[in-house]
Amino acid sequence: MGTHRYEVDVVWTGNTGSGTSGYKNYERAHEVRVEGKETILGSSDPSFRGDRGRYNPEELLVASLSQCHMLWYLHLASTNGVIVTDYRDHATGTMAEHPDGSGRFTEVTLNPVVTIADPEKRETAQALHEKAHSLCFIAASVNFPVRHEPTVKV
Repeated sequence: MGTHRYEVDVVWTGNTGSGTSGYKNYERAHEVRVEGKETILGSSDPSFRGDRGRYNPEELLVASLSQCHMLWYLHLASTNGVIVTDYRDHATGTMAEHPDGSGRFTEVTLNPVVTIADPEKRETAQALHEKAHSLCFIAASVNFPVRHEPTVKV
C-alpha cells in the first residue's frame, strides 16, 4: 500500500582510453551501486564481448526473479506453519537473440528445492509455490512466462 522507489547508480568503468571509438575499443565493465551496499561488478554476457568474471544483466534478471519467489515463499511458509530449514534454487533463463542484435527473454524456470521440518506439511509446502508466484512483484512485471518446478524434501 503505497509506492516504493528504488535508486541505483550504474557507472561505466570500461573506457580503455579512446571511449567508444570502435566496437572492440572499450570494455563492457561497469558497476552497480546502491548507497550503503557492496558494489556489484557488471559486464555484458561473454557472447557480447563481456567479462565472464562479472555479473551480466541477464543473470541479474534471473536472480531477481528467483530471489523474489524465495522471499515470498519463506513469508508464506512462516504464516502457514511450514518450517523451512533449507531453500535452494537453480534458476534458468532463456533469451532469444534476433537478427538485428536485439533479443528478449522467452522464459525463466525456477527450480527451488525446499527442505521442511514436518512431513505432514509437504502438500501445503508444495502448494505455497503457486501463491508465492502470484505475489512476486518481479514476476508480475515481466512479459514472459516464469515457471516454477519445485521439489519439497523433509
